Amino acid sequence: MRRALTALATVSLAVVVVRGAARAEADSRDIAPDAGASTEADAGLPAKENPVVRSNILRADYAGSESCRSCHKSLYDDWLGSPMRRMTRLPATAQIRAPFDGRTWKFKGDEARFEQKGTARFVRLHTQRFGNHLYRITRLIGGRTREDFAGVEVTDSKPDAAIIGDAHDEVILPVSYFFETASFRLKGYSVMVRERPGLKAGAVWNQSCVLCHNTAPAFPALWGALLGKGAPSYQGEVVDALLPKTRRWRLQVTDANALTAAVADEVHHLGGTIDPPAGAPACLRQGIIEMRQRLGAQHLLEIGIGCEVCHGGCREHVQQPRVATSYQPRSPFLSVQPAPGHGPITRAEEINRACARCHQVLFSRYPFTWEGGRRHGVSPGGSATNSGEARDMLLGGCSRAMACTTCHDPHRNDDPDDLAALATPAGNATCTKCHPAYAGREAVRAHAHHDPDAAGGVCINCHMPRKNLALTYTLGRYHRIGSPTERARVEGDRPLECALCHARKSAEELVSTMERWWGKRYNRQILQTLYGDLQKPPLLSTLARGKPHEQAVAIISLGEQSQGESLPLVARQIANPLPLVRFLARKTIHALLGRDCGIDLNRSLGEIIVATEKCVPQAAPITPGAPMREAPASNPDDD
Repeated sequence: MRRALTALATVSLAVVVVRGAARAEADSRDIAPDAGASTEADAGLPAKENPVVRSNILRADYAGSESCRSCHKSLYDDWLGSPMRRMTRLPATAQIRAPFDGRTWKFKGDEARFEQKGTARFVRLHTQRFGNHLYRITRLIGGRTREDFAGVEVTDSKPDAAIIGDAHDEVILPVSYFFETASFRLKGYSVMVRERPGLKAGAVWNQSCVLCHNTAPAFPALWGALLGKGAPSYQGEVVDALLPKTRRWRLQVTDANALTAAVADEVHHLGGTIDPPAGAPACLRQGIIEMRQRLGAQHLLEIGIGCEVCHGGCREHVQQPRVATSYQPRSPFLSVQPAPGHGPITRAEEINRACARCHQVLFSRYPFTWEGGRRHGVSPGGSATNSGEARDMLLGGCSRAMACTTCHDPHRNDDPDDLAALATPAGNATCTKCHPAYAGREAVRAHAHHDPDAAGGVCINCHMPRKNLALTYTLGRYHRIGSPTERARVEGDRPLECALCHARKSAEELVSTMERWWGKRYNRQILQTLYGDLQKPPLLSTLARGKPHEQAVAIISLGEQSQGESLPLVARQIANPLPLVRFLARKTIHALLGRDCGIDLNRSLGEIIVATEKCVPQAAPITPGAPMREAPASNPDDD
């Protein structure tokens, strides 16, 4: 599940690039500095020494978001309406976009009915394989692109209806409401999961996605890293196990007795106990197990993502404003150390780490990553889907100098116009603050070999290409900042990133051009294994030979570039074993045809194929793709 914790820091942007920069800069005057506070210009320098909170991870260290209001009113007011704060909501008080008006939604032979009685909302499931169930909604999750639901099973829709099973266990319901299409969709089909046989409730909410979608003490998120190899996995733990060793932070215990006492205190707050005598490893292992079994809504500090999720526990700062908050975990019984030879920790790294505790994804059972990697490999590559952006950022070339907050302000919803401005030649100003050699038009022309006033002259179009699957049916930018000429990308992934703009050029033409322009050399045997005939366009070869995430990128790119000759190949992807690829294929079919031909992806695969062959006769016969083996689940809600 996505580990969604974004640093709530405001970093001013060049006004020429982002229209919201002036406001962000004005807001920052009201903010007491975090530890190592600096301007954007020196974000890549080691954090400065300032008075800083001594502890910010224990339950007693938290003061609540309301305590920030008096000093940071404009930021607080923005946060009140932000996607962060609204990440988890209670149905009685939330503004809900999903229609609970008695309508039904059908998935294969199953049916979900959405009902409302007073302020209570219910989902009634009638299924062929999993029985009939009625759930009362207890949580709404998300709200930027869709709404997910958690609930408890009840005997009927009366307000005092008895709960079936353990009232502590709120389960994730199998249906989401998707804003782009104003329709319901199976929960999980926003990521690369296999086809599901019917409507069945999923994992227990408070044992899975709760830590990343709400405000809880940061301390339990560190337990897995403190225990080390072999620790039980859980969502919301720190990102280091998914990073190369050279980029990991080390949590060094300085007082083992104080550590075990703190773990025991937190477990006691959850209603459990630690078996004595327990040394630090045994205590941490038992703490993880107890936390996963016992953590419930009543133990959260706040519903939704509050200020202290990112800024750390602020009680000492509230009591003494001259004492700064810190993005780093701080406690008298542990210290944070960078990897040997890494250099001092920078402010940008601190912010990116705060984001990466949750935006590290790799959360579905889909086994593949970018750079030809695997999810459970020694060093997984970058994520191919949304919500891994912060971990991807830590893998890239700018992670020590550029913070997530250079482009994103988590206190408020990102302005689409501001983000679009970054993808223009004027947006290059964000990059040339650290790379002044490329500030001029002719310097860009010489470096990129493209028109500096066109798309090929925009830094992020090449160094942050649109190749990640967004939560909508489109592509987002790959946040592992690097070069499309890197060997790991050229020889490890399909399609060639240059093909995302140059759809009609052959693989050989693109590779030869990169070799000529930038002095690179690539192994043709490896490329032939990837693409087969190098005289064909990489996007078309990727459709025929690629992994599902690679095929998904090709499908969207072909639709965006109106490559009508690709229609039969795209249509055959309607039988891809991964439903998300089918949704993307349908969208591109409609784009290339210029009409909606009524392919209902909620029906059986056989019915879907018949409808597609009727819509695109030249694609027939369409045959189902071979089933894909999913990676082992690392926790109960990997979807």
